[in-house]
Amino acid sequence: MAATTPKLSVTPGQIYRHTKWYQDSDGTWKSKYLLVLAKTRSGDIIFRLLTSQQNARPTAPACFHGDPYPGFYLGVLGGPLIKQSWLELCRRQDFDDLDFCTFIGSGVICLITTLAAPLLCNALECAAAADDTTNEQTRRMLDQRALLGCC
Repeated sequence: MAATTPKLSVTPGQIYRHTKWYQDSDGTWKSKYLLVLAKTRSGDIIFRLLTSQQNARPTAPACFHGDPYPGFYLGVLGGPLIKQSWLELCRRQDFDDLDFCTFIGSGVICLITTLAAPLLCNALECAAAADDTTNEQTRRMLDQRALLGCC
């Protein structure tokens, strides 16, 4: 009988560190932080990456859809996220939920923290309105806002 990966509770608002997001030119694995925003109808994970690279990103307004770096300002989140952080609003393909859970089980992806509901509500609204967000992602993010009781 084949081993199966147990379903884990991955929920919107959780921030994870993916320890093997990409390899640099010398082959060293580099990590990235990602925020779970919502789930697709099939359970795949809608997410966006976090960055601490200011690159002229504004802190006010928190939601910025302009060039060259659309993003949502999250502030300093604490824990290992000791610098100002922004949610990058460029398109990302949804993360397969089984792959995500497999990576959690193997330690490649680790839960770091969870955003407070008011901040998540604002991030969802901003990401849902981004140019690079698909129609399905927009619907799911707005549904998630409604589930949270966002005003």
